[in-house]
Amino acid sequence: MTAVKTRFAPSPTGFLHVGGARTALYSWLYARHHHGTFVLRIEDTDLERSTQPAIDAIIESMQWLGLTWDEGPYYQTKRFDRYNELIDQMLADGRAYRCYCTPERLEKLRQEQMARGEKPRYDGHCRCGCGDHSPDEPHCVRFRNPDEGTVHFHDHIRGDVEIANSELDDLVIRRTDGSPTYNFCVVVDDMDMGITHVIRGEDHVNNTPRQINIYKALGASVPEFAHVSMILGDDGAKLSKRHGAVSVMQYRDDGFLPEALLNYLVRLGWGSGDREIFSLEDMISLFDISHVSKSASAFDTGKLRWMNRQYIMSLPPEKVAAHLEWHMRDQGIDFSRGPALPDLVRALAERSETLKDMAAQSRYFYEDVTEYDPAAVKKWIKAGTGEVLDRAAATLAQVAPEDWKAPALHHALEALAGEMGIGMGKVGMPLRIAVTGRGVSPGIDVTMELVGRERTLERIARARKELLPL
Repeated sequence: MTAVKTRFAPSPTGFLHVGGARTALYSWLYARHHHGTFVLRIEDTDLERSTQPAIDAIIESMQWLGLTWDEGPYYQTKRFDRYNELIDQMLADGRAYRCYCTPERLEKLRQEQMARGEKPRYDGHCRCGCGDHSPDEPHCVRFRNPDEGTVHFHDHIRGDVEIANSELDDLVIRRTDGSPTYNFCVVVDDMDMGITHVIRGEDHVNNTPRQINIYKALGASVPEFAHVSMILGDDGAKLSKRHGAVSVMQYRDDGFLPEALLNYLVRLGWGSGDREIFSLEDMISLFDISHVSKSASAFDTGKLRWMNRQYIMSLPPEKVAAHLEWHMRDQGIDFSRGPALPDLVRALAERSETLKDMAAQSRYFYEDVTEYDPAAVKKWIKAGTGEVLDRAAATLAQVAPEDWKAPALHHALEALAGEMGIGMGKVGMPLRIAVTGRGVSPGIDVTMELVGRERTLERIARARKELLPL
C-alpha cells in the first residue's frame, strides 16, 4: 500500500475559520492514523486578495491547535516557474491552447447562453488555433478538456460521483497577466508532492472532475478524495460572524482551550459510539474518514462552552495554566505576586467555562480589594458582623505562616463558629466579602490560602474599617 500523504491547503485571503480548521483536523488525523505525512500548503495564487497577515494567522492558528505539519509550509507563489514550465509543455503538444477571446465576447456569450436557459460555459472558440494573432496580443491559456466520456471518482464521504466531459468546459490555466490559476496549481502541487488523499470542503466538489482530467493529462496519479460538508449556525444558516466567533484565534481570545475546540470540531460530523470526550490520541486511533457524515453540521457554542469546561477541569492544571497566562497578560493582571497559576486553576476550574472568565475572576488574588459588591454587602454585612470579623481576624492571626493551608484555616473557622454559636455561613460570607470584595469565590479556606496570610489579615482589617466603622 502506498504511504498516505495528505495536505491542508488554505487560501490566505482571510483568517482560518472553524470550517477550515475542521478540514485541517480531519486531514491531519487521517495522516496520523495511517502513520503517513501531513503537508501544509499556502495557496496564494490570488495575488490581489492574499495577505501576509492572513498567512501569519493561518500558521499561528495551526500551531495553537497543535496540528503540526511534516512538510511545508509551501507557497504557490514561489512555484510559478514550475507551473509555467508545464503549461508551456502542454501548449507545445496540444494539451492546452491560447485563447484570445475578449472579456466583451465572453460576457456576450454568457448572456446568450443564459437567455436560452443553458449553463454558461466556454464554447471552444479558440480551440482550432485559427486566426492571425500577434505574439504580444493579450491572451490566456486554456486546458483542452476531453470531449467525450465521463469522469468518475469515489468520494470517501459522498460515494460515487460521475459527470460527463461534455458538461465541463476548457478551464483557464494561465491568466492574461501570465499568472497560473488555482485549479492548475493545485494539481501540479499534488502531483509534485505525492499527495495520495485530498480531504477538503464540499465547495470543491465541482472542481474535482476538472482537476482529475488535468491530473490525467499530466500523467499523474489521481489522489483519492473526501469532501467534507459545511458547518451551519444553530439556526440552520451558513456559519457567519453573527453566530459569534468564526476565526480560530478568536476562540483562543475568548478563552477556549485548543484541546476542547479540536474535540468539538471532530464531533461535528464524526463520532464513535455515544462518546463526547476524545483525547487527541483517541482521535488518531479511532478516526475513519468514511464515517464522516455527508450532512451539514450545526455549530452550538453552548455545547462548546460545556466541553471547554470539561477540559479545564480534567487537564493537568499546569497545562491549563500555560494557556491561562495569555489571558492574564491580555487583561493586564500582574500575576508575579500571588498564587502560582496552576494553583489558581485548581481553585477556579469548576467555576469557569472559559479561561477568559477564569482570568476575570482572579483579580482579587493579585490586586488589592478596593470595592465591595453592594448586593453581597447588603445581604451579609449587618449588626453583629463587626464582632465576627474581629474574632475571625484574631483567630486567623494565631495560625502560623507555615500552617496557612486550607485544612487548618477551615478547622479554625469551624471552631470559631462553634464558639459563637452561629453557622459557618455567618462566618464565611463576611470573610469572603472582606477578602475578595465579592459574594462568590472558591471555598473561603482555599481562597485565604491562595491570597496569603498577610494580605488576608490586611483585607479583613480594611473591610472592618470601611464597611463597619466603629
